[in-house]
Amino acid sequence: MLYPLLRPLLFALEPETAHKLTFAGLETLHSLGFASVLGSREQARPIEVMGLTFPNRVGLAAGLDKNGDHIDALADLGFGFIEIGTVTPRPQPGNPQPRMFRLPAAQGIINRLGFNNGGLDALVANVEASQYRGILGINIGKNFDTPIESANDDYLACLTRVYPYASYITVNISSPNTKNLRQLQQSSELERLLSALKDEQARLTVRHGRYVPLALKIAPDLETEQIMEIARLLVEYRFDGVIATNTTLSRVGVEGLTHGNEAGGLSGAPVRMRATAVLRALASALHGRVPIIGVGGILSGEHAVEKLDAGASLVQVYSGLIYRGPALVGECVAATNERGA
Repeated sequence: MLYPLLRPLLFALEPETAHKLTFAGLETLHSLGFASVLGSREQARPIEVMGLTFPNRVGLAAGLDKNGDHIDALADLGFGFIEIGTVTPRPQPGNPQPRMFRLPAAQGIINRLGFNNGGLDALVANVEASQYRGILGINIGKNFDTPIESANDDYLACLTRVYPYASYITVNISSPNTKNLRQLQQSSELERLLSALKDEQARLTVRHGRYVPLALKIAPDLETEQIMEIARLLVEYRFDGVIATNTTLSRVGVEGLTHGNEAGGLSGAPVRMRATAVLRALASALHGRVPIIGVGGILSGEHAVEKLDAGASLVQVYSGLIYRGPALVGECVAATNERGA
């Protein structure tokens, strides 16, 4: 594949510059009709999760395409589903640069992007312009300057606006880069949020004549008691799915590395075992009552299967794409097809 040859050149650039350049190249290939040569050619092996039929188990995690600028080009890579966002009600620039750091020795990434995005109107316009008709997840969050006690208002505003365009909607309460956001994972705060979202989901189902599943994205830095309580609330409020997990605040595995002490969330290989442990504990608590999407540290097909063995129904990749390139998608599809056979 071409990517291993290009990666040293991309890694010589600042991460956000490399990100933009990579997408520019992918868009060019897409416009010329060549991007599909990068994608997976594995046979479709549909699976039903959250009432939706996914052509394969491997999806793109939120964060790579925050505004939905590149949906059609990403679809060429063979994903079973694509998740865009995180989107906030109003546009926001995110945190000051530099705010993304590679840790090649550990195959990790630290980011403190801070939900940089163009807001709801920009994302919806991009989705409307897209030709993609596959499974599209939209990940929603709150603006950085919205007080935490008013966070529900932001989530409800996002839910209402994106509902007609999403196959499913992910509620992101686990980014470490928005002040106090993870406070929403606490029992009383979470219960109020889930209740409000489910009430609004019911109203929107009637208004639009279609049911759009809701998934909750949680952090890997949770104690067992917190995982058990989140599982209880997910079942009580009939949430449709849960994504485990987001990035970690831990620096285990990157101690002493260049940029290893940068503030932000750590993703990639160093988070893999921690994320899988949370997934396994969550699966044990849920007993199959709520499906799990496993994400965190998938850099091979074997890692994707590891998530399924821990209790996930689907998996997502992001940081692994930075290190492995598009070939990772096909490898994961093949491995999870074999595992699910």
